[in-house]
Amino acid sequence: MIADRIHLHLLSDSTGETLEMLAKAALAQFDDADVVRHFWPMVRSRQHLDRIVPELKANPGLVLFTLVNPEARARLEEVCSQNGLPAVPILDRVTAALEQALGQEAHGRPGRQHQMDKAYFERVEAIQFTIAHDDGIGWDNWEEADIVLAGVSRSSKTPTSIYLANRGYKVANIPLVVESPPPQKLFELKKPLIVGLTTAPERLVQIRRNRLLTLNEQSKTDYIDNERVKSEVAFARRMFADNGWPVIDVTRRSIEETAAAIIRLCGERSIGSGGDFEGVKAI
Repeated sequence: MIADRIHLHLLSDSTGETLEMLAKAALAQFDDADVVRHFWPMVRSRQHLDRIVPELKANPGLVLFTLVNPEARARLEEVCSQNGLPAVPILDRVTAALEQALGQEAHGRPGRQHQMDKAYFERVEAIQFTIAHDDGIGWDNWEEADIVLAGVSRSSKTPTSIYLANRGYKVANIPLVVESPPPQKLFELKKPLIVGLTTAPERLVQIRRNRLLTLNEQSKTDYIDNERVKSEVAFARRMFADNGWPVIDVTRRSIEETAAAIIRLCGERSIGSGGDFEGVKAI
């Protein structure tokens, strides 16, 4: 029997970011699922939990939780058992496996992954750097970047840069324009990984048209001319090939998929040069 609608309760003792991402990833495996989400972050005491209980009873459904406070957790499990609500502690099996592998017990501190440690401030620094080096700005200190993204206008450079910055990478990006060659500095960089982003011209025209519509721009311009856009993409591809830069086609990729491919390239480059690679920085 297929349920018409289910209620999904997400209870976290921290921001709930991890819980939301896992729930979203799991729900993506189901077509047209009608799910009503109830989000309860920062649940760190039995008293707080007791204020949520009436909502659980009024909207019975599946309960996913990440609670480390023993009293709050015991109370939630008791309420769910009494009301026939399936409750899933989504991090338990992972934590148990890590305890066995590491030979030590988990500390059970809520929100520990969000503590303001050295990695936190490095990530903030990466975000600030990336914002300050968007769209070709600040090219004189691109050497400080971890990654430089190059591509024609509307090839997802900025959103990909911001996503990578949130993963701890300092990123600069530059639009490639046929009439305005990039600064020579781009071709002299040693430290950053330079990655070319490309896309299908037809898709690029569509994206640019939508962009102009949001700006209430109705006039026809070379910006959305099919032949002109094809020549722009070809110009960028030649530059990527001439300089031996890795290229990622973003036509059918989400921002997350593009970023994952770039992080993989960083790993391959680091390992190839004899360095260590952690996959994701400053989280």
